Amino acid sequence: MSETRSYKRPESVLVVVHTQDLECLLLERVHPQGFWQSVTGSLRWDETPLDAAARELEEETGLDPAGMADAGTERSFPILPAWRHRYPPDVSANLEHWFYLAIPQACAVRLNPGEHRGYEWLALEPAIERASSWTNREALQRLRGGGG
Repeated sequence: MSETRSYKRPESVLVVVHTQDLECLLLERVHPQGFWQSVTGSLRWDETPLDAAARELEEETGLDPAGMADAGTERSFPILPAWRHRYPPDVSANLEHWFYLAIPQACAVRLNPGEHRGYEWLALEPAIERASSWTNREALQRLRGGGG
């Protein structure tokens, strides 16, 4: 394994799960408490963004990724200083790939208790307000115009 692979890959996925009526699934992270987000996760070194999105969706919710759509959107954001040690020394930004999964109706999900403490299905506007990261809010806002 190369030295780089001993670090996290600076690429991640964001999967917005929503119903046809635009109820959106948000998960509350264990750490930091009060941090709400859609399904997210880092790519492994041997994964494509689609593979990572499907894996993270299943790991974090138990939902089936069938029908998940690649939004064709990427956003770059700075890695917070508290997490920089996880990445190669010359890396300061993460590239996030967006996906959407429309499901017929809100349902119970299976959380990974090591990562998330709870979940809520929220109407679009309250979901936008609750999402903790700017990229997550932007991805949710895209649903306003029928995107996603």
